[in-house]
Amino acid sequence: MRVLITGQAGYVGAVMGPHLAAAGHEVVGLDTLYYRDCDLFAPDAAVPLVQRDVRDVTPEDLEGFDAVVHLAALSNDPMGAMDADLTLEINVGGTLTVARAAKAAGVRRFVFASSCSMYGASGPDGRVDESAPLMPLSAYAESKVRAEEGLSQLLGAGFEPVFMRFATAHGVSPRLRLDIVLNNLVAWALTTGEIRILSDGTPWRPIVHVQDMAEAVRQVLEADSGLVAGEAFNVGADSENYQVRELADFVAEAVPGCTIEYAGSGDPDPRSYQVDFGKFSRAFPSFCTAWDARSSAADLARAYEAAGLTLEIFEGDRYIRLRRLQQLRADGHLDDVLRWARSPGAVAEPAR
Repeated sequence: MRVLITGQAGYVGAVMGPHLAAAGHEVVGLDTLYYRDCDLFAPDAAVPLVQRDVRDVTPEDLEGFDAVVHLAALSNDPMGAMDADLTLEINVGGTLTVARAAKAAGVRRFVFASSCSMYGASGPDGRVDESAPLMPLSAYAESKVRAEEGLSQLLGAGFEPVFMRFATAHGVSPRLRLDIVLNNLVAWALTTGEIRILSDGTPWRPIVHVQDMAEAVRQVLEADSGLVAGEAFNVGADSENYQVRELADFVAEAVPGCTIEYAGSGDPDPRSYQVDFGKFSRAFPSFCTAWDARSSAADLARAYEAAGLTLEIFEGDRYIRLRRLQQLRADGHLDDVLRWARSPGAVAEPAR
């Protein structure tokens, strides 16, 4: 299968591209390269890359592909808070631009990286499944809801959108992010000796390792149409629903001698949800997550130490997406709508 991955040079894409290629697929990446050179280490294998903003994708860009895996987005809540309208422009408008181009080019399967954050809070009834009401509490989560709605209208005539509602990502990637919960807690512990919790530690978060995300996408790409076309799947594992304070305990095991500090107001975070992943498990019985929070925390600590992560680097712009975009704007590389004012230059493969 010939597969195009948008956002391939990002945190998830840097793992997913080589994973799909190793499984025998012909993989090409498409990325605007906001995070070029934001690397923890060199990848094992490079994936051919086209530099393009998703807002500019045309049917000609997608001719000859069997599937698109759409990862590209302004990702996480702080970036949405920076500019909610821009988040919607890129995450909704850009998604639908790519999808319409894919449909026009004859691409059959469109795998959309959605998010469990759309549920907002799980309420008194416990874990939420795909039938639960969507209650987005941020511009990022709202963008995923609206993108799913728009993609649903394109279903049919040989075009098969699939909505993969991923739990919060974690784990080692060549193109690291430190603004997601487990990755962030390990970085604090290793560079300061403290694990900083910005709530009372009680909120629930479902998490999924980036390598498990890649394997889930592989199985969806290879599935029969009747199983996945137009379907939404929560992607993760029931065992990987954790309270933030549980994650802190795993980090404390991985970084001996560190202490846990509750640095916020002590109030619970309104974003608290547990997720039911049974639908995906039933549809794909061979899928089993290979990573849990404890093993990932230990792996992250080893990778950070090997790369020489320091507090100065952690607090800089290399691994924090919002800071990176703010720095590119401040340096005049990006304009107010995150288009390149000074292009990094077209490349055939991602710069590492």
